[in-house]
Amino acid sequence: MSANSAEDGAGAERVEVVLRKAGRLKIRYPADLLCDDGVRIVVRAEWAGEGARDFGFVRFEPHDLFTEWYWRDRWYSVKEVRDPSGVLKGWYCDVTRPARRSGGQVVVEDLDLDLWVSGDGRRVLRLDEDEFAASGLRERDPRAAAQAEAALDELERLAREDGLEALLR
Repeated sequence: MSANSAEDGAGAERVEVVLRKAGRLKIRYPADLLCDDGVRIVVRAEWAGEGARDFGFVRFEPHDLFTEWYWRDRWYSVKEVRDPSGVLKGWYCDVTRPARRSGGQVVVEDLDLDLWVSGDGRRVLRLDEDEFAASGLRERDPRAAAQAEAALDELERLAREDGLEALLR
């Protein structure tokens, strides 16, 4: 952790995470800034959705705790998800354009592709490839589409070979 960090979140600077999709606001929520080393930004926040959301492979619920890693030089973010008692549910990975931090905001643009890795590492699921195909990104911005697909492949490889913990150290 850098000098600009608060490892446990106590006394951490508050930031707002802003997730955009196709040029529109998808969600924004407050988070504690744990680290910003100039390349990687780490925040912690409670589940920001309305009520519970069951994806079939995991259920996000009020008071679930998300520790989120964003990179300024990578096309993805990784969110470690724990229940209120601290039990690891898994990692939800979003394929995004590289993050930006502007003032008190961490801003990312979601590119539809996602990866879920269960807490025991046994289940690795590629998600929303149909949404990505329908988004038109391949036609509008072929370079970004190629970066997004490469990012999903990289995340899946890391999850299957090393586990995501190695990436987050």
